[in-house]
Amino acid sequence: MDDIARHADLADLRESDAAVDLSADKTGRALHEFIADMYPISRSITGEGTRRTIDLIRNYIPLTTCEVPSGLQVFDWTVPPEWNVRDAYVKNSAGERVIDFKKSNLHLLGYSVPVRARMTLDQLRPHLYSDPDKPDWIPYRTSYYQKTWGFCLPHNQLLAMPDGAYEVCVDADLAAGHLTYGDLRLLGRTSDEVLISCHICHPSLCNDNLSGIAVATALAQYLRRMELRYTYRFVFIPGTIGAITWLALNEAHVGRVKHGFVLTCAGDSGAMTYKKSRRGNAEIDRAWSYVLEQSGEPYEIQEFSPYGYDERQYCSPGFNLPVGTVMRTPFGRFAEYHSSADNLDFVRPAALYDTLTKAIAAIDVIENNACFRNEKPFCEPKLGNYGLYGGLGGLAAGDFQMALLWVLNMSDGDHSLLDIAERSKLPWEVIKKATAALSRAGLIKQAEPDLLTAKA
Repeated sequence: MDDIARHADLADLRESDAAVDLSADKTGRALHEFIADMYPISRSITGEGTRRTIDLIRNYIPLTTCEVPSGLQVFDWTVPPEWNVRDAYVKNSAGERVIDFKKSNLHLLGYSVPVRARMTLDQLRPHLYSDPDKPDWIPYRTSYYQKTWGFCLPHNQLLAMPDGAYEVCVDADLAAGHLTYGDLRLLGRTSDEVLISCHICHPSLCNDNLSGIAVATALAQYLRRMELRYTYRFVFIPGTIGAITWLALNEAHVGRVKHGFVLTCAGDSGAMTYKKSRRGNAEIDRAWSYVLEQSGEPYEIQEFSPYGYDERQYCSPGFNLPVGTVMRTPFGRFAEYHSSADNLDFVRPAALYDTLTKAIAAIDVIENNACFRNEKPFCEPKLGNYGLYGGLGGLAAGDFQMALLWVLNMSDGDHSLLDIAERSKLPWEVIKKATAALSRAGLIKQAEPDLLTAKA
């Protein structure tokens, strides 16, 4: 039994002549069920919850667990102590848990230091966090680098809390340990890499970012079955400090990254959004823009900004990697963002499936993009002699016929297939079919490898 067979399938993948056909209903349900498996786990930037999440991912792909010790200097940052929680609660004077970490891990302020105390409501109130704009939801709040403790609760619950004595308990460890991340490398024909990254540090929040984890895992499964041109690197990392740590440890090798994207907020019902890399016109930026335009569905292209997810680390000026961000509704623009309402009901199987298929389409573009030379560049060749032109005249040219003409006309060794697809606005599959037909006929020939470098 090979490695693929030892791992469960997230997606029903069936090869066909034209493309890979994913069973939409089955795949969407499988992705949603994987999110449901991860949902109860209390995750943070370090700790056992992160390891448990990586273990679940490993049920589907052969992920390597990487441990980085607390205290390691990574550029301007230091790997923090490891945080693990056994229990946390606030009890009222009757001994009832009115705030209970075991009912929702969002109730505890992330990275709260240990505490056991009795206090009045006035003493407790500075440690209680709520959102008046979303009064029925638990907000998600953290304090990674400032030592404190706290609890999060719906604002309406806070308003209803009576005066009196309260018992507070945060049974947690904050000690030397490790930052944990998962790494998977899929070897291709070249050592040039495509980096696909998603953060795994959020607790019970489904769209941000269990959806990204699920889609990235299914994408890795898909690519393991393919003959790859590029080597693919999947990293499942804690946000910010994880990306910084990974870059610090791999500084000597990140020059291999030729394309990449961060996957997040991949499961809501909003339209697809792509945020460009810092370069703004990298091949991956163009590939995603082309795929979304060709989909015929609503989408948004955002320009780069140094605020957001881990693209801001990959795109920092010292690295300036061609890494964009793939999402549906951008963070902060859906009401459920960073709250208990980002739950299993908020993420949709159909949306997860749609994000996955569009990621596959964008990868198909970069995998197959190349430059060709027209072997008969002086005037248009007589395509009928090569079985590439119908005998009946007077009809409008279809997509395939137009693709033949576009590929012939622009195959000068300088223009790539993506250049041709963008300019002609023809579907990628048609461009590929025309390219294959012209290659078989001996009318075009792939340019030398040094001409395949993406123009960015």
